[in-house]
Amino acid sequence: MKNAKQVSRAIALSVLVTAPLAEAGKKLEIDDTKWISIGVGTRGSFTTIEDAAPNGDDWNNDFNLDSARVYLNGQVTEQIAFELNTECTFCGSDLEDYDILDAIVKFNLSPVFNVWVGRLLVPADRAEMSGPYYANVYDFNKTPFYPADYSTSFSNGAGVYGRDQGVTFWGGLGEEARFTYAAGVFNGYDGAANQSDNLLYGARLSYNFLNVEKNPGYYTSSTYYGTAGDIFTVAIAAQYQEDGTGTELDPADFTGFSTDVLYETVLDGGGVVTMEGEYKNFDADLSADALAAADCFCMFSGDAYMGTALYMFSKEVGIGKFQPYIRYTKNSPDDSSDRDEYEAGVNYIIDGQNARISAFYQYGDIATKGLNYTPSAGGDDVSAFKIGVQIQL
Repeated sequence: MKNAKQVSRAIALSVLVTAPLAEAGKKLEIDDTKWISIGVGTRGSFTTIEDAAPNGDDWNNDFNLDSARVYLNGQVTEQIAFELNTECTFCGSDLEDYDILDAIVKFNLSPVFNVWVGRLLVPADRAEMSGPYYANVYDFNKTPFYPADYSTSFSNGAGVYGRDQGVTFWGGLGEEARFTYAAGVFNGYDGAANQSDNLLYGARLSYNFLNVEKNPGYYTSSTYYGTAGDIFTVAIAAQYQEDGTGTELDPADFTGFSTDVLYETVLDGGGVVTMEGEYKNFDADLSADALAAADCFCMFSGDAYMGTALYMFSKEVGIGKFQPYIRYTKNSPDDSSDRDEYEAGVNYIIDGQNARISAFYQYGDIATKGLNYTPSAGGDDVSAFKIGVQIQL
């Protein structure tokens, strides 16, 4: 794919995309209904990758600031709240900037029906709705991005880090709100291919077979470290935009579908087993001319799979618990070669998502082939070792 080199590099460097608001933070109560809270989050890592040094032969060695966020949340009345989050977008790349990540007015009307308006997460798969701060591993999901993750611009792209301007309707239905839904309308891709200014439509449906997950709004988490008991949730998500990909001369419609599963159980001895799986199918129907164009907003078209298995030991060692894991990802584009990645590592869980350290090894060609989904895409299988630290308050 011959999209702007700057875009590909920025997205490859970011790998953090989405994350819901921090549930921690200082809360100031103004009166019986009005309150405001503030929190912060940061993620940093050390990475060494085979053949990635400037000479192309040696391992690179880089310390990275992967994320730096400030969370601001509040309530005006019992039905009206707001959320304002900032982010160091594309930290470490030549696109680094400090931006408004979320700016949401929340009309929390009932458990069944609520309306959120502003700059907010587009309903998608669990990996994207959990984001890096509420994922079960440090590195973000390596399956292809939905449009709002793929862009680097709120104004002429399709959003940033899974966010876009629009409106989402969400709620829970049935016994204990086991069935949850979120559906919305957003600007979507607003570049040259979309001359008719078509909007993007997105939706997510999920069902909790065991304990009901408790998260802010329609956000998700990819682990609860056993605090939520037994979890088994199955979900589907979809997005569609007419003329949502391609070029001005060769526009194409984008349709994305995904399904995801989360299973977590606490064993008799106190250990916690967590398993997450995901399947994506994207249809971009791009022409050969569009794929060859340098200015193409070329979405992935094909199938992708991801599976993660984790086990957290019950015994505390020092100030935390060890959680070894394995993960496998495979992306199979229609017009390009397959690429996959094996990952094995261990998390050291100190305070859930608020304090954890991860060390892991990766092997594959997802990183080297990047976002190039053309027939000429090439890249070697390489090894990488990373250490990541995450803190939230």
